[in-house]
Amino acid sequence: MKGLLVLVVALAAGAVIGAETWEKVADGDVVIRVRMRPDIPSGREIWAEGDLDASIQDVQSALRDHESFRHWMPYVTESRVLASGPDGSRVTYTRLNLPVISNRDYVLKVVDEQLLAADGTGEFRQKWVPENQALPARKGVVRLLHNEGSWLFTPRGEGKVHFVYRFTVEPGGSIPGFLAGLGQKDAVMDTVRAVEKRAKKLATERASAR
Repeated sequence: MKGLLVLVVALAAGAVIGAETWEKVADGDVVIRVRMRPDIPSGREIWAEGDLDASIQDVQSALRDHESFRHWMPYVTESRVLASGPDGSRVTYTRLNLPVISNRDYVLKVVDEQLLAADGTGEFRQKWVPENQALPARKGVVRLLHNEGSWLFTPRGEGKVHFVYRFTVEPGGSIPGFLAGLGQKDAVMDTVRAVEKRAKKLATERASAR
């Protein structure tokens, strides 16, 4: 997720894209598309889609445990749940330690729109929107004010899951021009592969506990 959002370096630069035009920046096991969000300064919408070699049950467990993101999500150095709602929603805080540029952070309201059934069948849907009023900005850290997105996971047979990962983020602060184009593809792939790796680790732990 959220995550996910190590892309802030690359989002500030690159070719200008029409409001309704997607630019494909990766084509293979994972397809990644990007388009401008003219309603958000320097904002871009990212759409990544592909398959993971992991079970949907473990992917769901990984992405619902925000507190652990600092241990495995790229560039995340702090991850906390600030509050939980009766509907299961969470207000979360995440801080990123990024190369070259200043640290960034964001506060989100995360909602699990659809969870797996008790027998492990079905789809997992999660979305997030900004919740900046929940925590004041911190000195020396640039707050990402525009950060919204979603995950959708659908089973693809034994031990595989199809995902659609979409998010919009505005990088915030000043980004040096020489960083233009850096990391756009790699940053999204790093996040996707980190989710896959974490899900596999959870699967191993679950099997060992039996």
